[in-house]
Amino acid sequence: MWISDVCCIFGWLAVAFAHDTMLLTIGRLFLGFGVGLISYVVPVYIAEITPKTFRGGFSFTNQLLQCLGISLMFFTGNFFHWRTLALLSAIPCAMQLIGLFFIPESPRWLAMYGRDQELEVTLTRLRGENFDILEEAAEIRKTVEISRRESQSGIKDLFHMRNAQPLIIIGLGLMLVQQFSGSAAISAYAASIFDKAGFPINIGTTILAAVLVPQSIVVILTVDRWGRRPLLLLSSIGVCICSFLIGLSYYLQKPGEVQTICSILLIVGIIGHVSFFCIGLGGLPWVIMSEIFPVNVKVTAGSLVTVSSWFFSWVIIYSFNFTMQWSASGTYFIFSGVSLVTIIFIWILVPETKGRTLEEIQASLFRFS
Repeated sequence: MWISDVCCIFGWLAVAFAHDTMLLTIGRLFLGFGVGLISYVVPVYIAEITPKTFRGGFSFTNQLLQCLGISLMFFTGNFFHWRTLALLSAIPCAMQLIGLFFIPESPRWLAMYGRDQELEVTLTRLRGENFDILEEAAEIRKTVEISRRESQSGIKDLFHMRNAQPLIIIGLGLMLVQQFSGSAAISAYAASIFDKAGFPINIGTTILAAVLVPQSIVVILTVDRWGRRPLLLLSSIGVCICSFLIGLSYYLQKPGEVQTICSILLIVGIIGHVSFFCIGLGGLPWVIMSEIFPVNVKVTAGSLVTVSSWFFSWVIIYSFNFTMQWSASGTYFIFSGVSLVTIIFIWILVPETKGRTLEEIQASLFRFS
């Protein structure tokens, strides 16, 4: 997290003070590295320090703060120059960098490196003085010791480990369907979509910003009560329907005209898509990733899944303009079809992790030899 924050601070400063495309590109590269690194590390850290009964809510708080940041940028982007926004974006990175000096290391990381005394001190700090941490500490040590018997696996080894293959399929599958829902493209091109629909851009982006935070709060309050699978299924169904509505609006649109019914379908579809994506597909894949991988494959498997996620995102954003030129309605009908496949994928393969410790989850999914 330290490395990520330093990269992001440097990246935002480079963007803010860039006077040519070279420095701007370098800044964006550092930002990409920093965001890519922290996008997996933070959910893992949160999952490893929180008790099982609150883990989903705490993990999704990460998504809430991301939505809050996006909403803040949507609002302030109407009033500030992009260089000013870049400088403002460096402030949270600096605040987190300072805050890292005051937070404990993950108990499971301490157990992995045999720092048992620090493990118990950290658990006491996290759970409170009156909480009996001995049973939890013993369970963590036992699971880490079992995983130690397996060699630390490289990327190539993952695909030859029979017991790890289902986890890789779940991880890569969730990231694939998350990105191919089209959310990244909708967020990146929201302004132009609203403009083509004849809807005021400022109002449209403000509405999108306004729905993100309440939706995330709803998930935080329900994810440990309802579970991950129901929210993922609800999210996928909603995204499927909304993508179809957007595609239908383009299909019915007559060239050179702005039709009221088509504009309504488009606006409802866009806002609904963002809302439904936020309650499940937006953050829960990262929550599940932080829960299912054992320590001996966590680094390599997590890195593979994270890189794949950002690669899929790049593919969608890069190809969006080309597919829209080919067929605007066809593009969103494809997104709708992918979301339909997502429902089946989640129903058959994605496990429920609600109310179980990380050790219980990993023991049920990964049988160590």
